[in-house]
Amino acid sequence: MNYINAAPMPASHGLRFGILALAALCVAALISSGTNAAELVMFRSDGCPWCAKWDSEIGPIYPKTEFNRRAPLRQINLDRDSDPAFAHAPIHYTPTFVLVEDGKEVGRIEGYPGDEFFWVRLEKLLALLPPPSGPQLEPGVAPQGVSAPAPRVGHVERRL
Repeated sequence: MNYINAAPMPASHGLRFGILALAALCVAALISSGTNAAELVMFRSDGCPWCAKWDSEIGPIYPKTEFNRRAPLRQINLDRDSDPAFAHAPIHYTPTFVLVEDGKEVGRIEGYPGDEFFWVRLEKLLALLPPPSGPQLEPGVAPQGVSAPAPRVGHVERRL
C-alpha cells in the first residue's frame, strides 16, 4: 500500500555506486571515441577559385569517405578566422590542406591539383599516421564518383 504523505526512502549505497559507475562509463566512452586525434585542416581565403573548385568537386564527397573517418575536415578562412591553436608552418597558398595530429602538423598538400590527384596525395599524407582500426581503403583507389584529374595544379598565392 502506498501512502501519499510517506517520506521518500533514501537511496542505497548500491544505487549511488551504480549511477557513478554508469557516469564513469559514459565519460570513458566519450574519451575513447575521440582517440582519432588527427584532422585535416583546409586553409582557404575569400575569392580563391581553387577553393571553390575543391568545394564543388570534393566538398560533397569528403564527409562520406574513409578519409573523413581518419581525418575529419575543419576549414579555416585566413581572411576571417583566427589562427588555429596548433603548430604549423606558414601558409603561403590557398587552399592548403594540413594534416594535424596531437596539435602538430604531420604534412600538407599545397594547392588543389584536381580531384583524382587530391585523393592520391591525401592517401599518401594519411599513410604518415598510425594505421586505423577497422576496414581500410585499397591503395590508389579513390571514392566512387571521382572524375578524371584536372589538367593543371592550382593554388592562389597569399600576399602577406
